[in-house]
Amino acid sequence: MYTKILVPMALDHGVSTHTLGIASALLSSGGEIIALHVHEAPQGSVSAYLDEATVAAGFDRARAELEDKLSDHPHVTPVIVKGHSSRTIIDYAAAHGVDCIVIGSHKPGLSDYFLGSTASRVVRHAGCAVHVHRASS
Repeated sequence: MYTKILVPMALDHGVSTHTLGIASALLSSGGEIIALHVHEAPQGSVSAYLDEATVAAGFDRARAELEDKLSDHPHVTPVIVKGHSSRTIIDYAAAHGVDCIVIGSHKPGLSDYFLGSTASRVVRHAGCAVHVHRASS
């Protein structure tokens, strides 16, 4: 059982219900679940075409979507931060005393073995326990 569980949530993937359920099952009495969404800023030439207001509006939409996804989970704390997905998840866990990460993963393709998916990078580099939920499709 864990006292502080981090559940990274990609807002465009449908595994969050499963990972939140797993986190709830693993949580010690009086423990805390944090749902983390890492908002990645537009990169490269795309950023040249977006003004600050547009980028800020995207961040605000992501925050609202995260809060909406968690509306049925009042015991879960929503957190949204800016950064690169895997590195930010790992750094957040270390900085906030997280003792377990429950992360969803898609079925890996060949490119994941060369580049690594977010889940595989978190598994390799996190300083705490990591439970991976593999989506069925």
